[in-house]
Amino acid sequence: MFFPLKDHNPTRRQPVVTWALMAVNFAIFFYEILQGSGLGDFIACWGATPYELTHFTDLVGRFQAAPQVNHTPGPAFLPMTAISSMFLHGGWLHLLFNMHFLWIFGNNVEDLLGPARFFGFYLVTGLVGLATHVFSDPDSVIPTVGASGAISGVMGAYLVAFPRARVTSLLVLGFFIQFLEVRAVLLIGFWIAIQIALGLVGLGVSAGGGTAYWAHIGGFVAGWIGIRWVARTQLAQRTWVNAWPQAKRSTFRP
Repeated sequence: MFFPLKDHNPTRRQPVVTWALMAVNFAIFFYEILQGSGLGDFIACWGATPYELTHFTDLVGRFQAAPQVNHTPGPAFLPMTAISSMFLHGGWLHLLFNMHFLWIFGNNVEDLLGPARFFGFYLVTGLVGLATHVFSDPDSVIPTVGASGAISGVMGAYLVAFPRARVTSLLVLGFFIQFLEVRAVLLIGFWIAIQIALGLVGLGVSAGGGTAYWAHIGGFVAGWIGIRWVARTQLAQRTWVNAWPQAKRSTFRP
């Protein structure tokens, strides 16, 4: 598998929203740690539980068949958990992996869209990712947490806007480890292919936790489609600028 380490794609401005999102995610995770033995209740309260969102009802006291989940009263307006869940994480590795991917790909998408539109784009693709996960298993009583859907949306946008960007990556094949520089289209294309394969394998199987692959797929598709509409002017300008040197060589050759 490929693991991205750094992209070679300079930006024109500082990625203030990307930094802010990372800071908020880290701050909330530290707050999670402070919950101690009450962390499970905190996650159950503010995580997004598919059953609660599809049935518009709080699970408190309703399911004795799921002792692994401690449900506590959530917010009065349950759909709020669709937003709050995007800023919660299930552990250090979950947080660090998500923030690492956001750092690599988020700054360039923010540079393309601008801070305000990038923030809205991040939230919307995250919500679409969560909706896809909920649709794939609407009766699940397991709370969903993580920024993966939104970050997948950012990756989908990056693939459209910067397919030829070079990304220094770690290739791991069993005991074979190699540093490589690959194009974003190969790296991200391989990543989403794996998500689709794993999502199809687990479709219809109600898991007791684990990775929400359909949130990744839904967020990615939302980002891949959405960037073409949200940044259509910028993408058209980039295409024209990139094509101009080739046009000069072919049209004005002496």
